Amino acid sequence: MTYKKTRYRVTTALCTLLLLSPVAAQAATEEDIAAMRAQMQALSERLDRLEAENKALTAANAELTKNTQETAASVAVVSEKTDAVVAEVEEQAAKSSWTDTIRWKGDFRYRYEAFDIEGRPNRDRNRIRARAALIADVTPTIEVGLGLASGGDDPVSSNQTLGGGGSTKDLRIDLAYFNWDGLKDTNVVGGKFSNYVHRAGKNALLWDGDWRPEGTGIKWDNGKFFANALGTWIESDSNKDQSFAYLTQAGIKLPIGDSAKLTAGVGYHSFQTKGNGSYFGDANDFYGNSFDPETNTYIYDYEELEFFADLGFEMFGHPALVFGNYVQNQDADENDTGWAVGFKYGSAKNKGEWQFGYVYQRLEADAVLGLLTDSDFGGGGTDSKGSIIKGSYAFYKNFNANLTYFINDVGLNEENPIDFKRLQLDLSFKY
Repeated sequence: MTYKKTRYRVTTALCTLLLLSPVAAQAATEEDIAAMRAQMQALSERLDRLEAENKALTAANAELTKNTQETAASVAVVSEKTDAVVAEVEEQAAKSSWTDTIRWKGDFRYRYEAFDIEGRPNRDRNRIRARAALIADVTPTIEVGLGLASGGDDPVSSNQTLGGGGSTKDLRIDLAYFNWDGLKDTNVVGGKFSNYVHRAGKNALLWDGDWRPEGTGIKWDNGKFFANALGTWIESDSNKDQSFAYLTQAGIKLPIGDSAKLTAGVGYHSFQTKGNGSYFGDANDFYGNSFDPETNTYIYDYEELEFFADLGFEMFGHPALVFGNYVQNQDADENDTGWAVGFKYGSAKNKGEWQFGYVYQRLEADAVLGLLTDSDFGGGGTDSKGSIIKGSYAFYKNFNANLTYFINDVGLNEENPIDFKRLQLDLSFKY
């Protein structure tokens, strides 16, 4: 029973007694009336106290309800923050696993190679190339890599010729670098790293694909425009012929229609070599470049102005690419030009896919630094011209068979250039 109902009934009873008081007064004595009045007074006072207590209880209940709601809200906030902390801890714990911060990549190639060089006996050989790199994500924006490769210390080849009675083979540092990408569309690299300067059609007119610059560099690409720059030591020891080189490029990527894309640009590459001796190999080995035979030093610097373009498109349901590259040494007096044009059709990336390609190039003696150009075309170095025919078939993804055939003339400055033919059959695996 509520307080209001109780109060109502008590009040009703008092009123009834008062109405009946004249009748009751006739039958009751004055003492009885006085006692009754005293009881009524006490009852009224008790009702007042009960009313006051009810108000106090109502206020306390309201305060308790408010505190309960505030406590519940606080608990919800704490619970939410706790869940967030737990989630973050779990995420960090997951990232702390070495499988998420460290990864492997590499490739293996088995090659059969046959030579038909004018004036020399025909020869063939079997070669392997094995490369593996361990890459660690030190922070969300910094990676560090260490790569090993077969072969010797040749700057443009990781191939190892089989033979020598089954002797053990060399394994050398191929990569040792850091890569920071903390700025939008930008990477900063340092150490010994893969050459990221654009090569038209991935052709090796200026630089062999195995060459790893040693120094620092920066690359920027926003999807439409790009720029590359790097500085590399050809020789850094002050007791030798110190030489520093820098490579720069800038270009644009333009969509054409629905499926075509044009990549074009210009580059300037400076190799300060004049008056320096050979950097690799024999003292008189300049890989086709002009040198002073009395001092065995370079005659020219190699200030290479480059123009390049790639046009990718789809033809008959297959990807196609045509490309061109032109370079001229601004320091040489003659024999200073090189160029290449070619195409690729198809793609040998997934099982059952194939690709065919053709390149024709001419590379005069002092167009580029011969030490770093294609190690296969014309036997390596400059001063050669001719064709490159390529074919590739994918047995599986990351497992290809490749054929490359070089038909070249070597010794463009000679009265009778030498016919040079080279056949390469490769089995290539990537992981």
